[in-house]
Amino acid sequence: METTMLQGPDILVSAKEVFGIDTHLLVPAFSNTSELVPKIDPDYVFNPEVTTAILAGFAHNRRTLIQGLHGTGKSTHIEQIAARLNWPCMRINLDGHISRLDLVGKDTLVIRDEKQVTEFQDGILPWSASRPIALILDEYDAGRPDVMFVIQRLLEKDGKLVMTDKNRVIEPHPSFRLFATANTVGLGNLQGLYHGTQVLNQAQIDRWNLVVTLNYLEPKAEAKIVLARVPSNNTERGRKLVAQMVELANLTRQAFSTGDTSTLMSPRTVITWAENCEIFTDPKVAFRLTFLNKCDEAEWPIINELYQRCFNEEILEEDSALTGTER
Repeated sequence: METTMLQGPDILVSAKEVFGIDTHLLVPAFSNTSELVPKIDPDYVFNPEVTTAILAGFAHNRRTLIQGLHGTGKSTHIEQIAARLNWPCMRINLDGHISRLDLVGKDTLVIRDEKQVTEFQDGILPWSASRPIALILDEYDAGRPDVMFVIQRLLEKDGKLVMTDKNRVIEPHPSFRLFATANTVGLGNLQGLYHGTQVLNQAQIDRWNLVVTLNYLEPKAEAKIVLARVPSNNTERGRKLVAQMVELANLTRQAFSTGDTSTLMSPRTVITWAENCEIFTDPKVAFRLTFLNKCDEAEWPIINELYQRCFNEEILEEDSALTGTER
């Protein structure tokens, strides 16, 4: 994979001016963009503490881990900051299919001078570490143990990537940055919500320079995001509907935290519900298709009660418009 990019950041930008946070931090940035720079979302809402931590990661080469529940915008926070800094960014998901060879590299067959020869191809880590790229390790706590130890050396200050298979040592580019997102901070699937996550080596977790938590937004801020994503709701009636949606989402989060339900509505779910309302016109039908059908049927009465509290009507009263079955 080849791409055209500058050798490193060539300007300094004010974090206060660009991101609207109360800090005097000056952050290196690129004056020109490249194909690996994410697109700017002009309506994105930044969390001040998380944004400050990520900017410190960019400015001072601090390995930064963002943890929190799903749908809070952990990965997009990093991407949107990189977009405004014109910093090339690569995001990989550490699912169970990512192997050590994917990260380090492997021998492949190529054609040279009309002959088939074996040639070593760099994996994700050596390719990105040797370039001015912000590498995001998504779902960090889902990575396999043998894969995670490959990353460990890069987490150290001035850590080099040792390619034992090729007796090669890669010195990271001065503008290489490493970030990660996780749901459990390496503690495993404690709540039964994130199947596939691993209990990570705490010595490795200790190597992350900065760990910051991204929680769900305040209701007004979350409603603002939903309205930005679905501008057709930016009417008096639409704003009232979105406020009710966000209120219901927060009630599901409270119910989840107390153990009453096993599923919660993330901001992503609320946005999807608002989008589906445009398709089905009826918020109840859209809610059933967006969230209710994902929940355990034993918990439907609880969800029904929460819905009634916000919308003054029950979600389970009428027959399903799509299946024709009675509830």
